[in-house]
Amino acid sequence: MISGRCAACKYLRRRCPSDCIFSPYFPSNNPQRFACVHRIYGASNVGKMLQQVPGQLRAQAADSMHFEAQCRMEDPVYGCVKIINELHRQIHNAETELAKTRAQIAFMISSTNITQQTHHDQLHDDVKFNFNLDNYFLQEQSTNIIDQSSHCPSTQPAPWFVYD
Repeated sequence: MISGRCAACKYLRRRCPSDCIFSPYFPSNNPQRFACVHRIYGASNVGKMLQQVPGQLRAQAADSMHFEAQCRMEDPVYGCVKIINELHRQIHNAETELAKTRAQIAFMISSTNITQQTHHDQLHDDVKFNFNLDNYFLQEQSTNIIDQSSHCPSTQPAPWFVYD
């Protein structure tokens, strides 16, 4: 037994036994904690719930009952469900924002890739076009040289060339 009575036994105006189920979770220095839980659940129900829970989880159960009781006192209609719904809404908004951000990133990456590919294709096409033009002009010049040197009748003389 802790020195004096626990908050539950003080509130209920009874003697605190040495094996009191409430004393570890409702200390005498915080009487409002038990008062809040008692208003919502009742002392008998709180005692039964604590006895049903394994010893290592009782502190968490007492904390949970206190939290739920506080929420129910602040908002008698919704209680802690209001907080849970708000958290679900925040999670949904965050997931939606994350999905939008991922979509924007994917769009930016794909547009960058397309731009880079288009630029690469344009450079490739320009090089290919220039190469083809160079080949064409080289081929034309060599054809003209060959045609002029063979003196084929189909070859037109240059305009500055005068026949006697």
